[in-house]
Amino acid sequence: MNKNQYGHWSSPITPELLTTQGVRISDPQAVGERLYWLETRPQEKGRNVLVCEHAGKRTELFAAPLSVRTRAQEYGGSSYLATAAFIFYVQDSDQRLYQYDLASQQTKALTPEGAFRYADFYHDQTHQRLIAVCEDYTQDSHHPSARIIAIDLSTSAINTLAEGADFYSNPRISPDAQQLSYLCWFHPQMPWDGTECVVAQLDAQGNIVREQIIAGSASESVFQPQWSPDNQLFFVSDRNNWWNIYRWNGTNADAIYEYDAEFATPQWVFGMSTYGFLNAQEIFCCYSQQGFWQIGIISITQKKLQKVPSEFRDISAIHCNNNRAWFIAASVTQGSQLYSYRDNKIIAITHSGAPVALGYIAPANAIEFATRDGEIAHGFFYRPTNAQIAAQSDSLPPLIVMCHGGPTGATETGLNLKIQFWTSRGFAVLDVNYRGSTGYGRQYRDRLKNNWGITDVIDACSGVDYLIAQKLVDKNKIAIRGSSAGGYTVLAALTFSDHFKAGASLYGIGDLEALAKDTHKFEAHYLDSLVGAYPQEQAIYHARSPIHHIEQLNCPVIFLQGLQDKVVPPAQAEAMVNALTAKGIYTEYITFTEEAHGFRQAQTIQRALEAELAFYIKVFDQKNYGDN
Repeated sequence: MNKNQYGHWSSPITPELLTTQGVRISDPQAVGERLYWLETRPQEKGRNVLVCEHAGKRTELFAAPLSVRTRAQEYGGSSYLATAAFIFYVQDSDQRLYQYDLASQQTKALTPEGAFRYADFYHDQTHQRLIAVCEDYTQDSHHPSARIIAIDLSTSAINTLAEGADFYSNPRISPDAQQLSYLCWFHPQMPWDGTECVVAQLDAQGNIVREQIIAGSASESVFQPQWSPDNQLFFVSDRNNWWNIYRWNGTNADAIYEYDAEFATPQWVFGMSTYGFLNAQEIFCCYSQQGFWQIGIISITQKKLQKVPSEFRDISAIHCNNNRAWFIAASVTQGSQLYSYRDNKIIAITHSGAPVALGYIAPANAIEFATRDGEIAHGFFYRPTNAQIAAQSDSLPPLIVMCHGGPTGATETGLNLKIQFWTSRGFAVLDVNYRGSTGYGRQYRDRLKNNWGITDVIDACSGVDYLIAQKLVDKNKIAIRGSSAGGYTVLAALTFSDHFKAGASLYGIGDLEALAKDTHKFEAHYLDSLVGAYPQEQAIYHARSPIHHIEQLNCPVIFLQGLQDKVVPPAQAEAMVNALTAKGIYTEYITFTEEAHGFRQAQTIQRALEAELAFYIKVFDQKNYGDN
């Protein structure tokens, strides 16, 4: 074997490096002089560690094995809240809500044992209670009811504030303690399809006396309603195609700054934040244009946006307090880290160091290409890059097409070592933002409605056509990979096109009808908009499900699956593996006993990458696949 051969390059970006450098930071919160954040650590089996930085000292609040994580809506998010005196948090092992006293370092349970989940907290100081979203599984273990509750911090008594909708999020009390705002939505809408923003008037005891829907509908998505320091309600809406920031004046809402950019992102988890208030006059925000995120400051009075120069490509989790902002960001050369902003200065709070030399990092090159059905799609192309290898001049690299999950989501363009793992070994990568992705306005996002399994497949294939025409990749060595919804696009592309030599499905979907019957509440009707109402459109589900068209799938596939997955159950992968094996198509099926939807443990991540790399080499080098 020629060590300079594409796909065989020696690389310092090892599976072990991905997990040692793969600590994921989330949910920064600042209270007084204390700064908190969560670290998800693959080396500790994906444990979520609550970290506090105070007076120059960094500590972990809770020792192992305690993990701070809510499983509300399965995807979780917003699993803790820091105040001056207490930390309120959900413990992963039992999903109960706890109160930790910072002074005494004592912990007590606020909620009873039982089939409940909690998230998205707000401390109502006026009424000495904690506001939260609660999921109740006691009556239906598959489709829990949801409501907004108030927990009395003296007695732990629980009072329901709002119920009746299928989903709730973002409960927040106004600074004057007279109003409660929140989001709610109903099946079959997903939060990026349509939500309602409600403002409720409160009496002196904190009870709701009347409610008003002030924004949103089945066709308008409202994101992150938030009160300003001077008691005004702001929110993000896509009513004019782009997710822009609006202010409610008590009668109607006006845009603070109209811009062809996205100031929001799909609300897959609780607690997502793209803006905050430096003070009553200035909003610190992030926004996306053509797949790249930027930072800005909006003057509320002047309705002007000032861009904040930075090298960041991905920005999220904005938290503001007292003229200062904290956020998580990644650049081309630096993975996601926690930063602070104050007085036009950006300072790194966490440091991972340069994981690899710059000569091994392939930058994301934005491309747009014509689709086979006459429109335009987007993506990011990464060339094979390795400082120690001189690529062969008489050959072209193999290509891995990546399909992001969701499918309502988008690729990230900051440093992603999982992409660099491939490019540093001599693979080219196309990360596709197929129509239906976010970051390009609502009209682009809605192009996948009723077209999942068609439009995304067309765009993946059209991207391959574009790169082949540009003579950038080897047309005989094209693979496609994706996880979850991206795994469905993989299997659909392998079944309904002939562009690919191999595929990798990570907890992907092969049977749309089975998914419609057996998934969790949050996504129970997601397919209504992507495919069609079920069971009325059963024929479409059958027509677009790879499991029913195995005769058209004729190339090797590797399946990687967590056995605890409740979003895409293992039965999906097993049905595909059994059908392909019966047909005589080479498959590999690798399972992980302790993993659910998405791989969190270091050993899992390493083993999955090693297996996928060996699989591609075997297929592309036309080695004996062996017996199934």
